[in-house]
Amino acid sequence: MSRNYKFHIPDGVYFVSFAVVDWMDVFTRNEYKNIFLESIEYCQKNKNLEVFAWCIMSNHVHMVFRVVGEGKPELVLGDIKRFSSRKLIDAIKNNPRESRKEWLLAKFKEAGSQSSNVKGYQFWRHDNKPIELWSKKVIDEKISYTHNNPVEEGLVYKPEEYLYSSARDYAGETGYLENVIVVRKWSI
Repeated sequence: MSRNYKFHIPDGVYFVSFAVVDWMDVFTRNEYKNIFLESIEYCQKNKNLEVFAWCIMSNHVHMVFRVVGEGKPELVLGDIKRFSSRKLIDAIKNNPRESRKEWLLAKFKEAGSQSSNVKGYQFWRHDNKPIELWSKKVIDEKISYTHNNPVEEGLVYKPEEYLYSSARDYAGETGYLENVIVVRKWSI
């Protein structure tokens, strides 16, 4: 787990972004995005994770969330990253259609060799830091930022057109992640 995690209020709402090492475009394949969503779903069901917004881009993820009850946000986020990194490395290793397999694995191995707290491959960068969302206005801003990321990148014209984002839930459609808590302006 990164030494940069600073969660001062255990049940607070947080915005976090985390990126693949060297900002490599790994999430260009839907099966890799789905693996990441599996780790989120597991933590929703088993670790009191509440997700308000999320978006998977080609080389990073944004999420607005909180952990309620007994859970600690730094541990839940660490579990998400640990589980997804293992599963993603295995998926890359075993994907016969992955043309960049050797290059990706070499980069993950190199990153792991440079980190004192990683054995083997390192998938996620360690330099992410959570931002506590201290007002409803700031929560709305971060949700909007999360949903508009694919628009800013020129991938879609409207946030709800991007499939791997909770913007679909906010537009009244069914998104890929179940149990997203849709927050209307100033409602939490």
